[in-house]
Amino acid sequence: MRIRRIRLRKEYRLKVWLFLFFFFSTCLIFIPQPNRALMVSYFSTRCRENQPVYSKKLNDRIPDYGEQARLAGIEKCANARDIARRVTTRKLVKIGNTKYYDVGEMEHSYPYLTRSSRKLLNEIGKRYREKIAREGLKGSRFVITSMTRTTGSIKNLGKENINASENSPHLYGNAFDISYARFRIRKHKVTECDKWYMKEALAEVIYDLRNEKKCWATYERQQGCFHVVAR
Repeated sequence: MRIRRIRLRKEYRLKVWLFLFFFFSTCLIFIPQPNRALMVSYFSTRCRENQPVYSKKLNDRIPDYGEQARLAGIEKCANARDIARRVTTRKLVKIGNTKYYDVGEMEHSYPYLTRSSRKLLNEIGKRYREKIAREGLKGSRFVITSMTRTTGSIKNLGKENINASENSPHLYGNAFDISYARFRIRKHKVTECDKWYMKEALAEVIYDLRNEKKCWATYERQQGCFHVVAR
């Protein structure tokens, strides 16, 4: 009786393995190539070493473009009430999560931008999504950590962030910060190499738009973000 049970278990295991074999074989045959690449990448641990370094090339300084940014943006807001007025007059628009990016928690800024800045942000998101999709990371997103600030929030932030400035482009609604340390990566196990690739791929997208005269950008090492200003 005991021997019979063992045989039944072996037969059961064989059927399970045969089912799994035919299931995955069918998937490989009928699933489109891009989706197959995504499945492989989801469990892959390979390092994408072919990505050039672009982050260090993002070196614009506020004194060089600050006045242009001020003229292209809104008037400074003193508080949240002023932000609401700019929204009512359609000078600012609310920014929420999209398929390209997530809006992180913001203690010293508000999730609003000018329309031209939103257009730039969406263009970064679109190009970035297309780029990382070719590496099997379709669906991964970056995180925005800061947008429009008020004069009050700049004073509070100045106590914590030495890069905070009374002439910060964040005051004019046309600047935003994208984290290069935090990503929403669609993988079973995210490696340090994945994070490095996501960072430099994002830097390359921003660098290209900078060369197209669509933005200014700065690699902020201490704050862990790319500071981007629409032109």
